[in-house]
Formats: sequence, structure tokens, C-alpha cells
Amino acid sequence: MANNDWKSRLNVVYSTNPDFKYETEAPETVPTLPPAQQELRVWLDRKSRGGKQVTLVRGFRGSDEDLRQLAGMLKARCGVGGTAKDGEIIIQGDFRDRVTELLVGAGYKAKKAGGQ
Repeated sequence: MANNDWKSRLNVVYSTNPDFKYETEAPETVPTLPPAQQELRVWLDRKSRGGKQVTLVRGFRGSDEDLRQLAGMLKARCGVGGTAKDGEIIIQGDFRDRVTELLVGAGYKAKKAGGQ
């Protein structure tokens, strides 16, 4: 049994067939839209962060790998830390203007959205 990931087989009845192959659903791949078709919103957020501000980029449509690459470019150009998860990019600090400028320069449709 090369694939012995028991968590993916929860709630599956045991099979006595020695030739049985358990098939998991393949994760759905989302094609990444070109930058000109992306409509990104740049937010400022302080909630649940101990009073510290972060810049959020929401609205990205595409693969997680492309999202991580875009986040890496933004973090490097702003010179700060951050992450990309759950379909949004988190940049540490208030960099709304700089991030919006970088995204527009890269060909994305980006706007500053509501913030606190």
C-alpha cells in the first residue's frame, strides 16, 4: 500500500477484495485569469491582530501557486513579511497605496477598498 493516508479514507467501508483501489477526488484546479481580467481590492485590517495593521489583497482568481508568487513579489517590493492563504494576500503593515501602485503597474485592475 503505497498510499496509506488514512485521513482521506475516513467513513469508507473496509473491502476484502485484494485488488480494490481506493480513489480520492482530485482537487479542482482553478485556471488563473490574466492580470487584466483580475479585479483586486486592497484593504486595511486590524481585527484579531492585536492592534497591528495588515494590508489585505482580495479577489484573486487562480491557483494557489500563482497567488503565492504574487504575494512574494509584493512582499519583496514592500520589504515586509506576509503570507498568502485562503485566496487572499496578507502584507504586514499599512501599504495600501504601495500595493495598489504595484498591482496596477503589473497589469492588474486594483482599487483601494474600505479600511479602518
